[in-house]
Amino acid sequence: MAEKRPAARERILATADELFRVHGLRGVGIDRIIAESGVAKSTLYAHFPSKDELIEAYLVKADERWRGYLRQAAIAAGSDPKEQLVGLFDAVDDAYRRHQLYGCPFINAAAESEPGSRAHAATLQHKKAVREWVRFLAEGAGADDPVGLATSITLLIDGALAAERLEQDPALPAAAKATARVLVDAACR
Repeated sequence: MAEKRPAARERILATADELFRVHGLRGVGIDRIIAESGVAKSTLYAHFPSKDELIEAYLVKADERWRGYLRQAAIAAGSDPKEQLVGLFDAVDDAYRRHQLYGCPFINAAAESEPGSRAHAATLQHKKAVREWVRFLAEGAGADDPVGLATSITLLIDGALAAERLEQDPALPAAAKATARVLVDAACR
């Protein structure tokens, strides 16, 4: 029995994911996505009427994946919200291996997108959702200032992910995790 090919929409998104991750949003044209996904131009445009809509769909899918990785890391850290906050950095460590040192899709998209664009809006929505969830964990951990701790933790995550592309040092997630431990211990006495 022949193996069934993924549906056109999924092939387009998978191809866009790989190409955007490696070459950036501006470094990849629609023609290359069409060629590498093996779809007709009309098929791509039937699913994504513009490159901006394809980028937005790519970021929505990346958001779902990343928040899933963060949840998995928190759960793996145990039931204590303080440990879950620190455990988030295991997802950062995993991202270093998974992204192959190409960095965070959202930080990369933010660097390439104009305020008000679909990519910018999707990135802002992602960052707000992650920060809100981390605030929820910080409240559960008994942080004196859950908003401040969530801001610090998410900035530390973003910094580690930005450094992934820039410095390409696989030791950085462990350093970020150690810093998170200090922040959480100080904020949750």
